[in-house]
Amino acid sequence: MNHELNAMQAFWLGHLYHASVTQRPLSQYAAQQGLTLADLLRWEKRLNVRGLPVPPRHRPARFVQVAVAP
Repeated sequence: MNHELNAMQAFWLGHLYHASVTQRPLSQYAAQQGLTLADLLRWEKRLNVRGLPVPPRHRPARFVQVAVAP
């Protein structure tokens, strides 16, 4: 399947790849790049719907296993 990207799609896909490679949550990446999280999420969904290979999001662990000493 051949996927031709227009400039806007390439722009947002590039940001999504960069956020994934740097292993930062999208919210943090958006803030550092002056983007809105809503725009990143919207474009992630649009690109997915078009069948384009969108990189996986970095999802930090929400819970940490601890050992309780007796």
